[in-house]
Amino acid sequence: MNDRAMPWRWTCGVVALLCGVACARGGGANAGVPPEKVADFVHAVIAADRATYAEEVVHRLQDVEKVVRATEQFREEKGLPLPSQMLRMGAQRAAKSGGFRYALISAWAINKANMPRTDFETRGLAAVAQAPDAVYRSTEEVGGKRYFMSLYPDVAVSEACVSCHNGHAESPRKDFKLNDVMGGVVVALPLE
Repeated sequence: MNDRAMPWRWTCGVVALLCGVACARGGGANAGVPPEKVADFVHAVIAADRATYAEEVVHRLQDVEKVVRATEQFREEKGLPLPSQMLRMGAQRAAKSGGFRYALISAWAINKANMPRTDFETRGLAAVAQAPDAVYRSTEEVGGKRYFMSLYPDVAVSEACVSCHNGHAESPRKDFKLNDVMGGVVVALPLE
């Protein structure tokens, strides 16, 4: 197995174990790690990976060293995927496990697939826009299954985030600043 794949596989294994411990018993008194904590752990990994990629890969290689450009058409143009694309690709792989799900959403999404789709997502985005240090949580039924849902504010952690969104022709908002809430990261944990 590739040494670079080990941390990701280990992280997925730990998250799956925690989801199973916390969620399989429906969150009862002896359920193990509470779903709030599991969601926080999952989000911490997502946020750390995304910030590291945005700063250490995209910003450094595109803006500082000017070696390669991040682009929506990264395959065709032999460039880097945008940080939002990396998050989406990781979320798609994680969803294949059948365990938890996560997604990046925004009321100002350039990619319309990242727009809020549920009442929870719409309410959550409004809540984190008003209180950027808060997490919006709820238990929701989706497709006949109960999920513990958490929506975390997605903050512009890099100048690359701000300049990309403000400069994109299809961006519905062009006045973002560093540390602005640009949307949210949804973490959905099955409770059954």
